[in-house]
Amino acid sequence: MKELPDIIDILREAVRNGASDVHLCAGLAPSMRLRGDIRPCLGRVISNHECREIILGILTESQRTRLERDLELDFGLQVEGTGRFRGNAHFSRGALEAVFRLIPEEIPSLMELGHRHSIMQLCKRTAGLILVTGMTGSGKTTTLASMIRWISENRDAVIVTIEDPIEFYFTSNRSIIKQRELGADTRSFHEALRHVLRQDPDVVMVGEMRDSETVRAALTAAETGHLVLATLHTNDAPQALDRIVDYFPGDEQEQVLGQLSNALAGILAQRLIPSEDGLRRIMVSELLTNNSAVGACIRERRFEQIVGLMEIGRKDGMHTFDDMMQELYLSGYISKEEVVAGARDPARMEGLRRKPAQKS
Repeated sequence: MKELPDIIDILREAVRNGASDVHLCAGLAPSMRLRGDIRPCLGRVISNHECREIILGILTESQRTRLERDLELDFGLQVEGTGRFRGNAHFSRGALEAVFRLIPEEIPSLMELGHRHSIMQLCKRTAGLILVTGMTGSGKTTTLASMIRWISENRDAVIVTIEDPIEFYFTSNRSIIKQRELGADTRSFHEALRHVLRQDPDVVMVGEMRDSETVRAALTAAETGHLVLATLHTNDAPQALDRIVDYFPGDEQEQVLGQLSNALAGILAQRLIPSEDGLRRIMVSELLTNNSAVGACIRERRFEQIVGLMEIGRKDGMHTFDDMMQELYLSGYISKEEVVAGARDPARMEGLRRKPAQKS
């Protein structure tokens, strides 16, 4: 009988290579995502039975019970000497499979991630809703953790996080930080949010806005004098507004638009794109902050005007993806091809020209 591949060895190999994710799939060898591409990792092809045994072997009894009940499971895994991983176990054509994402042990600063000073200005807010948006793998969770780190280091506050699962472990500096995990400390995001206001928080972090109940509770907390940070799976700021409103039936949307126009502090959308040398991925973002013009557009659901308001809102700290990609291209960080492919206005980007390098 073949010995089961060691998941710890697989994860360590992925970390040594600088991978972001590891995939365990029945009938395939373990694989890793390296700078956006899938590559083979340590180990041989594993069968359906072996894949199941490897995954169940790292779960607790209660986690196995939840997986059997829900057929999906998010969990955390600490590998001594290597780091922490966010795991997701799921079924594919009846086979149990899993994905592991590396969570850095050190939370990077906002500047290290490539964010502008305007993000720190948002973190100084004492009330309102801040959304961090982007597709899966765009670094939303890391940005959210960096914002909590900044707040903890610079403000006297009580911070309550609601996560599924807990990913980064925070250190209480000037702030008190309480981390709550779904399934272990609370039953759901909206239940936790419903009770959090009695826990004397200044700042509340919600891992993900998944449904209307969670959105409603988050808006209420933001309206009643709390800073609420949350993530959302959308490509950009206008789509984030659409997504929130579409969570609700038509007869409730006008009320939600009114709440959102008052409670929203800002929306940070981000992507990761390859650097020009191909050795890493670079964060590109856009930022919408709420002002009177933005609030009016939200109330009247004129989301098609949001990009234009970001383009003229630099004094309020706003910028668009195109603004930031232009800056990164002219500075030599990303290629013309990436800029044109990702731009809202490709023609504008086609016309960009870098200054010739100065001869020494």
